[in-house]
Amino acid sequence: MNDFTQIKTDARKAAFAARKLAFDAAHASQSAFLSEVLAGYRGVPLAGYAPMRTEIDPLPALAEAAAHGLVGMPVIKSAATPLDFREWTPECAMIEGTLGAYIPQSGEWIEPEILIVPLVAFDRKGGRLGYGGGFYDRTIERLRARRATMAIGFAFEAQELTDLPLEPTDQPLDLIVTEKGIITPASC
Repeated sequence: MNDFTQIKTDARKAAFAARKLAFDAAHASQSAFLSEVLAGYRGVPLAGYAPMRTEIDPLPALAEAAAHGLVGMPVIKSAATPLDFREWTPECAMIEGTLGAYIPQSGEWIEPEILIVPLVAFDRKGGRLGYGGGFYDRTIERLRARRATMAIGFAFEAQELTDLPLEPTDQPLDLIVTEKGIITPASC
């Protein structure tokens, strides 16, 4: 393992520990600020995620958005490729997909213009440390190549780190939403 890989491993370990503590203390309205942001984009196709383990839960905000437009969930079709998105509603049947993420059992494929992104850690510059598979970086890059696409990181405030170990392929976030507020990334 090289030094950079070790730095990323250590950053993920610290962020997972912080996320676990925040998850254990989470309140029912943890997605209120995400709902506030999405209310300004009613009818715009978007995609979120079904939370796994200690991820912050976007489902209440996604359910509200689904009443006004298309909402999708990510589907992994194969390793080292961008994600695709299947239409989701609060009532749709979900099945376990690749890597244990729950996905809609059936539905139309959609292409979102807003992407709610899970993460391990973030910084105030819009940097995102993910799980290491590169799925979201490839996806955001593909979507941005086709049209303006907003990537919103959704995380607990405790997941903020400074000096994230980022690579040139890491796609920046346009906005970060936590259970405590909305952060517009600084370009410094």
